[in-house]
Amino acid sequence: TKDGEIIIKAQQFRSLEKNRADALERLGALIRGAVKQERKRRPTKPSRGAKEKRLEGKEKRGRVKAMRGKVSE
Repeated sequence: TKDGEIIIKAQQFRSLEKNRADALERLGALIRGAVKQERKRRPTKPSRGAKEKRLEGKEKRGRVKAMRGKVSE
């Protein structure tokens, strides 16, 4: 809420005790999820094939652009 409170509503069961237990379990799961740290991504180098493919595309694009020049008669 705006006051910084967490409100969990539990009405799944007919019994108050079961609903309280369910609410506490959900609160625990919420807290465990908030505490868990995400693993940092380990940066990897591009493979040789990926580098070659990228350079090949750049060369092809360069050739296309070079053909756009003025035509001499």
